[in-house]
Amino acid sequence: MHPFRAAVEKDDLDAVEAMLAENVVFTSPVVFKPYPGKAITAAILRGVTRVFEDFRYVREIGDAEGRDHVLVFEARVGDRKITGADFLHFDEDGLIDDFMVMVRPLSAAQALAEAMGAQFDRIAEEAAGAGGA
Repeated sequence: MHPFRAAVEKDDLDAVEAMLAENVVFTSPVVFKPYPGKAITAAILRGVTRVFEDFRYVREIGDAEGRDHVLVFEARVGDRKITGADFLHFDEDGLIDDFMVMVRPLSAAQALAEAMGAQFDRIAEEAAGAGGA
């Protein structure tokens, strides 16, 4: 099991944050512009844990060198079942420097966008408190 997956499944958000490079870029499935930086990425991931219900990873896919990894997940957002994938790229220090999420179906992506939008003031405050955003 990949260490990122293990940390997420243990709800160890401090360990998840420790795996992020300072220059990580987070690409959301529902927002056009990527979010650069560790503080905002960690805050978004914390927000996601408040929005997703019954979250679980169902598959791992990795390259031979270990620099690229995909974790396929299932969850619920309200009454919508969502399936998605976390695409992770690791830098030369083994930290995540690119984190892209894709989700389906469209109705679940829309529910996710709405739920995360409701979280965004808190996310921005958390990121600012961490010295970012």
